[in-house]
Amino acid sequence: MTSPRTPEQRHEADSRGREGEAEAAMWLAHQGWRIVAERVKTRAGEIDLIAKRTGLVAFVEVKWRTRTAALADAIDERRLARVAAAVECVWQDYATDGEDIRIDVILLAPGRKPTHIENAWMPFG
Repeated sequence: MTSPRTPEQRHEADSRGREGEAEAAMWLAHQGWRIVAERVKTRAGEIDLIAKRTGLVAFVEVKWRTRTAALADAIDERRLARVAAAVECVWQDYATDGEDIRIDVILLAPGRKPTHIENAWMPFG
C-alpha cells in the first residue's frame, strides 16, 4: 500500500501533468490535429485534451511518467472507463458536425518519443 501524498507532492504531480498535457498538445498539433479544449471537467471526471481533425474528434488521456518502464502501468481499464464516462457527458458539445469520436491515450516519458494509442477505448461502439 502506498502512503498518501503530501500537498507538495500533489502540487508537483499536478505541475508535471500539466507539462505533459502541453507536450502532448504540441505533439498532436504537429501531427495535424487542432486542440479545441484542455482539462475539460465534467461531473464524471476530467478529459485532458480534446482534439479535432477532419471528420474526427479525439478525447485524449495523457499519461506522463518519470521512467519509460512505468508507462506499462499508466493506463488501465478502470482509468479508461472513467475517461469514457466523462466523454459521454460532453461528446455532443464537440462532435457538432457528425464527426466520428474516439478516446485516445498519449504516453510520455523523458527522452522518449510520445506513444499515441488510437481508439484505446470505444464506449459508443
